[in-house]
Amino acid sequence: MDADTNTPSHKPLGRWISVGVLTAAVALGLIVLYHANRYPRTEDAEIFANFIGIAPQVEGPLIRLNVKDNQFVKKGELLYEIDERPYRYALENALSEQATLEGQIVDEQRRIAALESAVSVAQANISSMKAGVANAERGVDRARAEWTYSSDNLHRIEPLLAKQFVTVDQVDRARTSETAMAEALRQAESELALSQANLKSSLAQHEQAMHAVTTLEPLINQRGAKAAGVKNARYDLDNCRVYAPFDALVTNLTISEGAYAHVGQQMFTLIDARTWWAIGNFREGQLHHIAPGMRADVWVMSEPNTRFSGVVESIGFGVTPDADVFGRLGPGLPEVQRSLNWVHLASRYPVRVRVNNPTPDLLRVGESAVVTIRGN
Repeated sequence: MDADTNTPSHKPLGRWISVGVLTAAVALGLIVLYHANRYPRTEDAEIFANFIGIAPQVEGPLIRLNVKDNQFVKKGELLYEIDERPYRYALENALSEQATLEGQIVDEQRRIAALESAVSVAQANISSMKAGVANAERGVDRARAEWTYSSDNLHRIEPLLAKQFVTVDQVDRARTSETAMAEALRQAESELALSQANLKSSLAQHEQAMHAVTTLEPLINQRGAKAAGVKNARYDLDNCRVYAPFDALVTNLTISEGAYAHVGQQMFTLIDARTWWAIGNFREGQLHHIAPGMRADVWVMSEPNTRFSGVVESIGFGVTPDADVFGRLGPGLPEVQRSLNWVHLASRYPVRVRVNNPTPDLLRVGESAVVTIRGN
């Protein structure tokens, strides 16, 4: 009697419990779906940091290697040192050549200054020298006219001596006058030649000084090349010692002290420890819930209990198209696949999340990570 009365009362209770469980499951599913869409999460993520290859810019024996593989170095710490002696000698030689050139320029400037001083004096005398040449030319003309008159007079009266129209004394005086006039003409011509020579010398000095200025210009034009040679030699000398450009982690060290370092041959890699990112590959349908500036949480597989806060920096705008879907573009016509894929997988785009206050000893390039976007 009691069993029959209790059975009907349990049926509504079971229905309500079933409805409640189903409702809770649906509500929980909706909450999870909303949360997954509102706060996208991906386990397809990796830790990334910038890195540079360290290769020498000068070659020579590696006399000091101040780092070890996987060592943390501070900005400004010495990384390695190459034998600097050849480059120090090259700098000394470049400085010597530069000093020699400057000495040549100074000597040439002094020579030009002396010539210009002489020319300035000569220029002051050129006018008087020209006047002296003109006076000497007039003196020659006058002496030549007097000599011509004396010579003509001598030749005119000499035949008259035989006829006794003139005396011997008159002929002797005419001959003496002709001789004196001839000597006076030679002296006048000598004075003219001397004046012309002095004038020509002054003009030559002026022309030489003008030419000396042109000989100085090529020396001055060499200053740039000599200065560049000194700078290049000093640059090579400075590159014999290489210092850390930023706080970094040394990795992939492949050389030791005593080895010969070659220009451009990478010796190790520096990972920039200042900034770290988590690159998360999110499905294309989740991208409209992600925007630069949003907060994010990052977990790494090596420290699953440690949460790193981050900020979304950028969202990728392109990935390599799937050749099976997109086809191939090339010369001629596009090549499109004839097969039909019944299942279409969502494309994933990289989202770069910058990690706030990173801990270099806990983060490694290429480490697996989980990224959750927390929104604004």
